[in-house]
Amino acid sequence: MSDAAQPTAAEVRAAAEAVKTALDRHLAAVEGRSGEDDPAVYEAFNQLAAAAEVYDELLYDRYDEVTPFEIPGAEDALPPYAGPEEPNALSVLIRRDYAVAEPQRLLAQAQRIEAAEGEDGPAASGTTHGALGLLFGEFEPDEIASRHKEFGLEEGDSTLWVMAADDPADPGEWLEAPFEQVDPQQVVCRFDVSAVFDDVEDDDDEEDDEEDDDGEDLEEGLDTDLDEDEDLERLDADRR
Repeated sequence: MSDAAQPTAAEVRAAAEAVKTALDRHLAAVEGRSGEDDPAVYEAFNQLAAAAEVYDELLYDRYDEVTPFEIPGAEDALPPYAGPEEPNALSVLIRRDYAVAEPQRLLAQAQRIEAAEGEDGPAASGTTHGALGLLFGEFEPDEIASRHKEFGLEEGDSTLWVMAADDPADPGEWLEAPFEQVDPQQVVCRFDVSAVFDDVEDDDDEEDDEEDDDGEDLEEGLDTDLDEDEDLERLDADRR
Protein backbone atom coordinates (compact mmCIF):
# COMPACT_ATOMS: atom_id res chain seq x y z
CA MET A 1 0.00 0.00 0.00
CA SER A 2 1.35 3.44 -0.87
CA ASP A 3 2.03 6.09 1.78
CA ALA A 4 -0.79 8.24 0.37
CA ALA A 5 -3.30 5.44 0.88
CA GLN A 6 -2.20 4.57 4.40
CA PRO A 7 -4.67 5.24 7.23
CA THR A 8 -3.83 8.00 9.62
CA ALA A 9 -2.81 7.45 13.23
CA ALA A 10 -6.15 8.99 14.25
CA GLU A 11 -8.04 6.41 12.18
CA VAL A 12 -6.15 3.57 13.84
CA ARG A 13 -6.86 5.07 17.26
CA ALA A 14 -10.56 5.40 16.41
CA ALA A 15 -10.67 1.75 15.31
CA ALA A 16 -9.07 0.73 18.61
CA GLU A 17 -11.71 2.69 20.53
CA ALA A 18 -14.42 0.97 18.47
CA VAL A 19 -13.01 -2.40 19.54
CA LYS A 20 -13.14 -1.34 23.20
CA THR A 21 -16.75 -0.22 22.83
CA ALA A 22 -17.73 -3.45 21.04
CA LEU A 23 -15.97 -5.46 23.74
CA ASP A 24 -17.98 -3.73 26.48
CA ARG A 25 -21.22 -4.33 24.56
CA HIS A 26 -20.39 -7.99 24.07
CA LEU A 27 -19.66 -8.49 27.78
CA ALA A 28 -22.90 -6.71 28.72
CA ALA A 29 -24.86 -8.91 26.30
CA VAL A 30 -23.27 -12.06 27.74
CA GLU A 31 -23.95 -10.98 31.32
CA GLY A 32 -27.58 -10.20 30.49
CA ARG A 33 -28.26 -13.11 28.15
CA SER A 34 -31.82 -14.47 28.21
CA GLY A 35 -30.97 -17.99 27.06
CA GLU A 36 -28.43 -20.20 25.36
CA ASP A 37 -29.22 -18.79 21.89
CA ASP A 38 -29.82 -15.15 22.81
CA PRO A 39 -29.75 -13.16 19.52
CA ALA A 40 -28.36 -10.12 21.39
CA VAL A 41 -25.20 -12.09 22.22
CA TYR A 42 -24.88 -13.25 18.64
CA GLU A 43 -25.24 -9.69 17.33
CA ALA A 44 -22.73 -8.34 19.85
CA PHE A 45 -20.30 -11.09 18.85
CA ASN A 46 -20.56 -10.13 15.18
CA GLN A 47 -20.05 -6.46 16.00
CA LEU A 48 -16.95 -7.27 18.03
CA ALA A 49 -15.57 -9.47 15.26
CA ALA A 50 -16.16 -6.76 12.65
CA ALA A 51 -14.56 -4.05 14.80
CA ALA A 52 -11.54 -6.24 15.53
CA GLU A 53 -11.09 -7.02 11.85
CA VAL A 54 -11.14 -3.33 10.90
CA TYR A 55 -8.65 -2.48 13.64
CA ASP A 56 -6.35 -5.32 12.62
CA GLU A 57 -6.33 -4.19 8.99
CA LEU A 58 -5.69 -0.53 9.81
CA LEU A 59 -2.99 -1.44 12.32
CA TYR A 60 -1.20 -3.49 9.70
CA ASP A 61 -1.57 -0.87 6.97
CA ARG A 62 -0.28 1.92 9.20
CA TYR A 63 2.32 0.22 11.40
CA ASP A 64 2.90 -3.17 9.76
CA GLU A 65 1.73 -4.86 12.97
CA VAL A 66 -1.02 -7.36 13.75
CA THR A 67 -3.12 -8.19 16.80
CA PRO A 68 -2.17 -11.26 18.85
CA PHE A 69 -5.63 -12.80 18.60
CA GLU A 70 -7.94 -14.04 15.89
CA ILE A 71 -11.73 -13.73 16.05
CA PRO A 72 -13.65 -16.06 13.70
CA GLY A 73 -15.91 -14.34 11.22
CA ALA A 74 -19.68 -14.61 11.29
CA GLU A 75 -19.57 -17.00 8.34
CA ASP A 76 -17.71 -19.57 10.45
CA ALA A 77 -20.74 -20.33 12.62
CA LEU A 78 -24.48 -20.65 12.22
CA PRO A 79 -26.74 -18.07 13.84
CA PRO A 80 -29.12 -19.18 16.61
CA TYR A 81 -31.91 -21.46 15.38
CA ALA A 82 -35.10 -19.49 14.76
CA GLY A 83 -37.13 -22.11 12.91
CA PRO A 84 -40.32 -23.89 13.98
CA GLU A 85 -40.24 -25.68 17.33
CA GLU A 86 -42.13 -28.62 15.83
CA PRO A 87 -41.14 -28.82 12.14
CA ASN A 88 -43.59 -30.48 9.79
CA ALA A 89 -41.05 -30.74 6.97
CA LEU A 90 -37.33 -30.67 6.40
CA SER A 91 -34.87 -30.19 3.57
CA VAL A 92 -31.45 -31.85 3.35
CA LEU A 93 -28.88 -29.86 1.38
CA ILE A 94 -25.77 -31.78 0.34
CA ARG A 95 -22.68 -30.75 -1.55
CA ARG A 96 -19.80 -33.11 -2.31
CA ASP A 97 -16.70 -32.07 -4.24
CA TYR A 98 -14.56 -34.47 -6.27
CA ALA A 99 -11.40 -34.25 -8.35
CA VAL A 100 -11.14 -36.34 -11.53
CA ALA A 101 -7.97 -38.10 -10.41
CA GLU A 102 -7.93 -40.88 -13.03
CA PRO A 103 -9.74 -39.84 -16.23
CA GLN A 104 -9.03 -43.15 -17.99
CA ARG A 105 -10.70 -45.11 -15.20
CA LEU A 106 -13.70 -42.79 -15.39
CA LEU A 107 -13.95 -43.21 -19.17
CA ALA A 108 -13.64 -47.00 -18.86
CA GLN A 109 -16.51 -47.13 -16.37
CA ALA A 110 -18.65 -44.96 -18.65
CA GLN A 111 -17.92 -47.22 -21.62
CA ARG A 112 -19.10 -50.25 -19.61
CA ILE A 113 -22.35 -48.47 -18.78
CA GLU A 114 -22.84 -47.54 -22.42
CA ALA A 115 -22.09 -51.06 -23.62
CA ALA A 116 -24.55 -52.56 -21.12
CA GLU A 117 -27.31 -50.21 -22.27
CA GLY A 118 -26.57 -51.02 -25.92
CA GLU A 119 -27.69 -47.63 -27.21
CA ASP A 120 -26.94 -46.57 -30.79
CA GLY A 121 -25.60 -43.16 -31.75
CA PRO A 122 -22.53 -41.14 -30.80
CA ALA A 123 -20.71 -42.42 -27.73
CA ALA A 124 -21.08 -40.08 -24.76
CA SER A 125 -18.31 -41.92 -22.95
CA GLY A 126 -15.60 -40.42 -25.13
CA THR A 127 -15.39 -37.17 -23.15
CA THR A 128 -14.98 -36.50 -19.45
CA HIS A 129 -18.18 -34.48 -19.13
CA GLY A 130 -20.08 -37.14 -21.09
CA ALA A 131 -18.67 -39.88 -18.86
CA LEU A 132 -19.70 -37.97 -15.74
CA GLY A 133 -23.23 -37.62 -17.12
CA LEU A 134 -23.44 -41.38 -17.69
CA LEU A 135 -21.99 -42.14 -14.28
CA PHE A 136 -24.37 -39.93 -12.29
CA GLY A 137 -27.28 -41.01 -14.46
CA GLU A 138 -26.62 -44.67 -13.67
CA PHE A 139 -25.70 -44.57 -9.96
CA GLU A 140 -27.14 -42.82 -6.92
CA PRO A 141 -24.90 -40.09 -5.45
CA ASP A 142 -24.45 -42.07 -2.22
CA GLU A 143 -23.21 -45.09 -4.18
CA ILE A 144 -20.77 -42.91 -6.11
CA ALA A 145 -19.53 -41.49 -2.80
CA SER A 146 -18.86 -44.98 -1.43
CA ARG A 147 -17.24 -46.22 -4.69
CA HIS A 148 -15.56 -43.03 -5.88
CA LYS A 149 -12.13 -44.64 -6.28
CA GLU A 150 -13.57 -47.21 -8.71
CA PHE A 151 -14.76 -44.34 -10.88
CA GLY A 152 -11.43 -42.49 -10.89
CA LEU A 153 -12.62 -39.78 -8.52
CA GLU A 154 -10.95 -38.32 -5.45
CA GLU A 155 -13.02 -36.96 -2.59
CA GLY A 156 -12.81 -33.28 -1.67
CA ASP A 157 -14.76 -31.25 0.88
CA SER A 158 -18.38 -32.04 1.61
CA THR A 159 -21.16 -30.51 3.67
CA LEU A 160 -24.66 -31.53 4.72
CA TRP A 161 -27.26 -29.09 6.05
CA VAL A 162 -30.59 -30.09 7.61
CA MET A 163 -33.20 -27.32 7.42
CA ALA A 164 -36.56 -27.29 9.18
CA ALA A 165 -39.78 -25.87 7.75
CA ASP A 166 -43.40 -25.46 8.75
CA ASP A 167 -44.73 -26.94 5.52
CA PRO A 168 -43.28 -28.97 2.64
CA ALA A 169 -42.31 -27.00 -0.45
CA ASP A 170 -44.65 -27.11 -3.42
CA PRO A 171 -43.60 -29.55 -6.15
CA GLY A 172 -41.12 -27.97 -8.54
CA GLU A 173 -40.99 -24.74 -6.50
CA TRP A 174 -37.24 -24.63 -5.88
CA LEU A 175 -35.80 -26.88 -8.60
CA GLU A 176 -34.42 -24.03 -10.73
CA ALA A 177 -32.35 -22.59 -7.86
CA PRO A 178 -32.16 -25.20 -5.09
CA PHE A 179 -29.69 -23.35 -2.84
CA GLU A 180 -30.63 -19.69 -3.27
CA GLN A 181 -33.26 -19.46 -0.54
CA VAL A 182 -31.25 -20.94 2.30
CA ASP A 183 -32.03 -19.28 5.64
CA PRO A 184 -29.20 -20.05 8.12
CA GLN A 185 -31.60 -19.55 11.03
CA GLN A 186 -33.69 -22.49 9.75
CA VAL A 187 -30.71 -24.88 9.87
CA VAL A 188 -31.14 -27.53 12.56
CA CYS A 189 -27.64 -28.94 12.16
CA ARG A 190 -24.79 -29.19 9.66
CA PHE A 191 -21.92 -31.61 9.13
CA ASP A 192 -18.73 -30.60 7.33
CA VAL A 193 -15.90 -32.80 6.08
CA SER A 194 -12.72 -31.10 4.89
CA ALA A 195 -9.06 -31.87 4.39
CA VAL A 196 -8.42 -28.76 6.51
CA PHE A 197 -9.61 -30.65 9.58
CA ASP A 198 -7.33 -33.58 8.72
CA ASP A 199 -4.33 -31.24 8.52
CA VAL A 200 -5.09 -29.89 11.99
CA GLU A 201 -5.37 -33.42 13.41
CA ASP A 202 -2.11 -34.43 11.71
CA ASP A 203 -0.34 -31.46 13.30
CA ASP A 204 -1.68 -32.46 16.71
CA ASP A 205 -0.55 -36.06 16.17
CA GLU A 206 2.94 -34.88 15.22
CA GLU A 207 3.16 -32.82 18.40
CA ASP A 208 2.02 -35.83 20.45
CA ASP A 209 4.63 -38.02 18.75
CA GLU A 210 7.36 -35.50 19.53
CA GLU A 211 6.28 -35.43 23.16
CA ASP A 212 6.30 -39.25 23.28
CA ASP A 213 9.79 -39.33 21.75
CA ASP A 214 11.02 -36.85 24.33
CA GLY A 215 9.52 -39.00 27.05
CA GLU A 216 11.22 -42.12 25.70
CA ASP A 217 14.57 -40.31 25.55
CA LEU A 218 14.13 -39.19 29.14
CA GLU A 219 13.32 -42.72 30.25
CA GLU A 220 16.36 -44.05 28.43
CA GLY A 221 18.52 -41.44 30.14
CA LEU A 222 17.11 -42.39 33.53
CA ASP A 223 17.76 -46.08 32.83
CA THR A 224 21.37 -45.26 31.92
CA ASP A 225 21.84 -43.25 35.09
CA LEU A 226 20.41 -46.09 37.16
CA ASP A 227 22.74 -48.59 35.50
CA GLU A 228 25.75 -46.38 36.26
CA ASP A 229 24.67 -46.09 39.90
CA GLU A 230 24.37 -49.87 40.18
CA ASP A 231 27.85 -50.32 38.68
CA LEU A 232 29.34 -47.90 41.20
CA GLU A 233 27.67 -49.76 44.07
CA ARG A 234 29.11 -53.07 42.84
CA LEU A 235 32.59 -51.49 42.52
CA ASP A 236 32.42 -50.19 46.09
CA ALA A 237 31.35 -53.61 47.31
CA ASP A 238 34.28 -55.28 45.55
CA ARG A 239 36.72 -52.84 47.13
CA ARG A 240 35.40 -53.67 50.58
